[in-house]
Amino acid sequence: MDSMPTPHSLDLHLKVFAVFDKGERESDICRFFGISRNTLDLWLKRREKIGSVAPKTNYRRGPQAKLNEREFWIRK
Repeated sequence: MDSMPTPHSLDLHLKVFAVFDKGERESDICRFFGISRNTLDLWLKRREKIGSVAPKTNYRRGPQAKLNEREFWIRK
């Protein structure tokens, strides 16, 4: 069974953006920090859109439940 990837730390985000802002090539940054080009592109879009380099928090992994627990017991 495949596991979901874990979110990258704020420290990693800050280091990546520090190097990016100095003008390093994106491919070199990805290789050095071990992140995919898609990941870097998503981080850049997120920083441009909301101005934050912090990783997302309070998100649900996996499929969303069709019913919450209360609805489940009411329908039974």
